[in-house]
Parts: sequence; C-alpha cells; structure tokens
Amino acid sequence: MKAQALHGHLDALLLAVLEGGALHGYAIIEALRSRSGGVLDLPTGTVYPALRRLERAGLVESEWSTVSGRQRRTYRLTRAGHGALRAERTGWQEFSATVGRFLDAGAPPPAAT
Repeated sequence: MKAQALHGHLDALLLAVLEGGALHGYAIIEALRSRSGGVLDLPTGTVYPALRRLERAGLVESEWSTVSGRQRRTYRLTRAGHGALRAERTGWQEFSATVGRFLDAGAPPPAAT
C-alpha cells in the first residue's frame, strides 16, 4: 500500500503503534509492516517526518540513546498523545460505520426518517 493512500491516517497509525510502549524509529516501521501483514511497508521518508510532526504537536516525545555503539531515537506517547489516540479511534469508528453503510455489500440501507 502506498503512503499516499494513508493520507490523513498515518498519524493515528503511529500513535496506535506507540500505545504499547516506547519504540525506536525502525521498530515503528517494522511494527507497521508486521501488524498490517506486510501491506504497510512505508519508507523512512514518510514515517520520520510524521513522527517529528507528532512531536512538535506534543503528542509524542523522543530521546536519543546509544545501543551497541549506535545512536537511535526512541519515541513514546505523551498524555496528550493518548488522548489524541482515543479521539482518533472514536472518529475512525464513526467514519468506518458510515462508509460501511454504503460499501458493505450486505448492509441494508438505513431507515428513512
């Protein structure tokens, strides 16, 4: 799946990945790939700018560490990030239920009011 198809949803996906705890950038990319069954294979040029944007917004914080002589940045959700994730989930449930009324083949149309 191309990054363009995720327009508007990448931030929520990143917040959801970080919900389980702090991860370094490459581990975030691997979690996206793994949890999507390989469908989300996003380049670093898509993920890292989004993480920086989330950090500027106060939803994610990061710190540098050295592991096996290599520097890496680890990201974690802030309290505001947890709240934003809850809001994203609510919005997604409403959106997917509404779109599902149109695209789900077996879904009956809503009753007229």
